[in-house]
Amino acid sequence: MIETKNFQGKPAVVSPPVTDFLWAFGPTNGTLLSDQLILSPSGEIKGYSHPNERSWRIENYRLLILNEAGDIMWRSVEAFKDPEGLLTIVLEYPGNPETRFILKQQATLASAATIAPVIKPAEIQKTLETTVLPEGLSDADFLFPPDLEVTPVKIEKVLLVGSCLTALYHEQLQARHPETKFDYIPYNFVSVLPDAPPSPTSDYDFQYLQIPLRSVLSDRVIWGFRFNEEGFTKTILQDAYSVIDAMLSSAMIYNERHGLLTFVSNFIVPQMSTASSMYERGSNNDLTTIVQRLNDYLNEKVASYKNAYLLNIDAVASTIGKRYILDDLVYFYSHGAVTYQDWDDFGSIARNEPIPPLETVYPVKKDAFLDAIFRQMVTAYRTTKQVDQVKAVVFDLDNTLWRGQIAEHYRPEAQPWPRTDGWPLGLWEAIHYLRARGILVAICSKNDYDYVKTRWDDVIEPKLISLDDFSSVKINWTPKAQNISEICKEFNIKPKSVVFVDDNPVERAAVASALPDVRVIGGNPYLTRRILLWSAETQIARMTEESGKREEMIRGQIEREETRSTMDRSEFLASLNCEVSFINITSTDQPEFGRTLELTNKTNQFNTNGQRWSFENIADFLKAGGKILAFKVKDKFTEYGLVGVLYLKGTEITQYVMSCRVLGMEVEEFVVAEAVKLLRSARSAETDITATIKETPDNTPCREVYLRAGFRETAKQEGVRQFILDGDEVPMLPLHIKKA
Repeated sequence: MIETKNFQGKPAVVSPPVTDFLWAFGPTNGTLLSDQLILSPSGEIKGYSHPNERSWRIENYRLLILNEAGDIMWRSVEAFKDPEGLLTIVLEYPGNPETRFILKQQATLASAATIAPVIKPAEIQKTLETTVLPEGLSDADFLFPPDLEVTPVKIEKVLLVGSCLTALYHEQLQARHPETKFDYIPYNFVSVLPDAPPSPTSDYDFQYLQIPLRSVLSDRVIWGFRFNEEGFTKTILQDAYSVIDAMLSSAMIYNERHGLLTFVSNFIVPQMSTASSMYERGSNNDLTTIVQRLNDYLNEKVASYKNAYLLNIDAVASTIGKRYILDDLVYFYSHGAVTYQDWDDFGSIARNEPIPPLETVYPVKKDAFLDAIFRQMVTAYRTTKQVDQVKAVVFDLDNTLWRGQIAEHYRPEAQPWPRTDGWPLGLWEAIHYLRARGILVAICSKNDYDYVKTRWDDVIEPKLISLDDFSSVKINWTPKAQNISEICKEFNIKPKSVVFVDDNPVERAAVASALPDVRVIGGNPYLTRRILLWSAETQIARMTEESGKREEMIRGQIEREETRSTMDRSEFLASLNCEVSFINITSTDQPEFGRTLELTNKTNQFNTNGQRWSFENIADFLKAGGKILAFKVKDKFTEYGLVGVLYLKGTEITQYVMSCRVLGMEVEEFVVAEAVKLLRSARSAETDITATIKETPDNTPCREVYLRAGFRETAKQEGVRQFILDGDEVPMLPLHIKKA
């Protein structure tokens, strides 16, 4: 309860004395927007600037916060103190009372003033009323944003293979990350790795391989004058390519034998040109050019291996600043390692002038570099395992895809219009790069659709994006959470696979309240592009045919559903001209294998046990006699690509995974019939076929698939449902589907 019935900035006694505090402000279940907000005695809100929060007053024992139009944006519903006696005021949005923000007491203005006692009293209030700038992001978080992470991953054990730089990783990362066990195998020149690593291969989450640049180039490049010799550079490059081939082949034995997930570091390019003259900088006689070419070659070679990926350590070093990292300011250009003052004996040999600590002339960012390298490993692991993967990004329009409001700031008579350079253009480009990764993009905006469509080309200048670029467009006055739910249904995805970008904290909080699994961003436009493009959760390990065609498939699917609503079920199914083609996956070398693994690990709803598979797991499953039956679907609307996988062993369907985009077409029963046929073909036509379903929170759509296919259910075993198709029974076979 806030005492004093009415307060509008005039002198009055307010209890508690809300004007005496700094307040933290933000959503109850999200990141706070400010910890410097001040409820000024004048009735203004200071220390935090947003059109939604401009002034305040107390009325009928409630704290009211008003927007710039003077309308009530927030009203208090509860106030309480924590064990330390600090006050929290809970606020609700009148338009949606479930949307809650808080004001949380930070410190009194008087105590805050003591933080900087050198400031004169008259300057204290002015200082407090300015927004404090954030300290900035760490290099690791800048390069590899954590904003879209939901599920933590624990890296249990890593195998490090490499030379001097990897030895530093082993020494330092083990101390910095004691929760992870690091094994190390030194690797220089074209040496042979042990037949088995220090621990069983299956114990490692991944191996990290660093081929030493000095071994690849050899010490011939130290004699720089030799680059003036005709043919020397050509010899260096040809020999270096051969050494990379040999070293990579030897170092990849655990990957090739056991399918161990492998990350390969590229080379750090020297900081400055080594050419003999300015004219030759960037030429084949420049070592920087040679190392860049070696990186290109290494990238091509790593791509030829299965379950292996190149990590760009050179980009990490460049972003942090090679002057703070790379040792070529002291050591050889070909050494390619981190500056670390462990070469000196520090006084054991007399010198006229003692060697000072390296940091006095070269500030070293070894720790920041190591943090970024480990973070790069972790995020690459998250991407390959598809942890928290984003499948769709939904954008607001006003103050998100353009500055200002289309109905207010872009009127023909209101000139000049807001600028269109900077962050809006960056987001327009980001939309296309997300689409290139197979991530769907949509619009969800409170606006008039016809007005936006009419004015789109006026506002979007240059014309880099159009409404047709978005797979779903919801421009209306419906609550955004409801629109996003509809988008999820259209895309056949769960809310946890969606990111919502909106500048308005109230809208973000409303969506987060109604759909807690949706990730919401967009408050700071200078962060949005980087988060969307650089996060592990928006990266794709390998593009598949289906990923590239996802947008086209979704458009066809939406058209299909619109047709479905105009016809009865049997008529609709008969009209589909549906065809299913089957692929037997017998090897990880098959081109369809990548999509098989992706689909298995992305699918939650139609997944009969929720099991995730690694590359190594599937390779072992096939070696042990397991069969994998994959299938593609097409109808008159679109080709859906490879949309389902069944794991078969003996006489059992052990797991059945299917994309929900073809759910309801009776494809799921048709495919079970084909699996039964395949399992019986190796035995007798009257063999009993079994299947199981382990219920998960998400897999409701597949729980009756075997019953619909003609199986009968038997007693559960350890909570797992058991099904059997007796040998004298044949599965149900939908007649409107053809086998291609």
